[in-house]
Amino acid sequence: MLRLNLGADRPLRIIAIAAHADDLEIGAGGTLLRLAAEGRIATAHWLVLSADGPRAAEARDGARRFLPDVENVTIGIADHRDGYFPSEFAAIKDRFEALKAQPDPDLVLVPRRADLHQDHRLVADLAWNTFRDHLILEYEIPKWDADLTPPNVYVELSADVIRRKAALLHEVFATQGGRDWFSDETFLGLARIRGLECRAADGYAEGFHARKLVW
Repeated sequence: MLRLNLGADRPLRIIAIAAHADDLEIGAGGTLLRLAAEGRIATAHWLVLSADGPRAAEARDGARRFLPDVENVTIGIADHRDGYFPSEFAAIKDRFEALKAQPDPDLVLVPRRADLHQDHRLVADLAWNTFRDHLILEYEIPKWDADLTPPNVYVELSADVIRRKAALLHEVFATQGGRDWFSDETFLGLARIRGLECRAADGYAEGFHARKLVW
C-alpha cells in the first residue's frame, strides 16, 4: 500500500465543500481534526450550500469546531433548497465559479460523485468542472440509500480523534439528534471498517475516493 504524507512539506490550502450542514463533518471530520491538530492547514475555505436558520448556525459552528487552531478560515453559507440542487444549477454553478478567487487550493474536499443523493452528486460534478488541476478527495456519507463503495484513499485516525469527531457531531448538530442513524454506532462503525481495510495502527480511518492522482 502506497503511503502519502499530505502537508508534510508545508501546510495545506484547503477548500471544503458540502451540500448540507453536517456533510463535511460526517464525511471528513476526523481528517480535518487530525490535519488541524498536526498544524497541516494553512488556510481553509468552508462552503455549505444548503443551510438556513438553526442549520446555518450549526454549519458555522461545525467549521469552527472541526478546524480548531486554524487561524485563516473563511466560511460561506448559502440557502439553496435541499433536494433541489439540479433545478438551481446556474446559481450553484456561479458559487463554484466564485471559488476561483480563493487562493489556489492544495486539497479540495467534496462528496462522492457516485453518491445517490442528487445534491451531493451535483456538488461533486461542479467541483471537477471548477478544479481541473487540483487534488480532489471525495468523502463518503452513510445513508439509507446504501450507496457506499470501497474507497481508494484512507486517512488513519487515532481512537481519540474518531471519538472526538463523534462527540462533536452530537454537540454541534442538535437538530439531527432525533434521527435513528445519527449515532456513535454509525460514525465509529464505519471508521472501524475503514481502519480494518487499511490496517490502521489505532484501528480507525476515514475513506475517500480519488479519481486522479499524479505522482
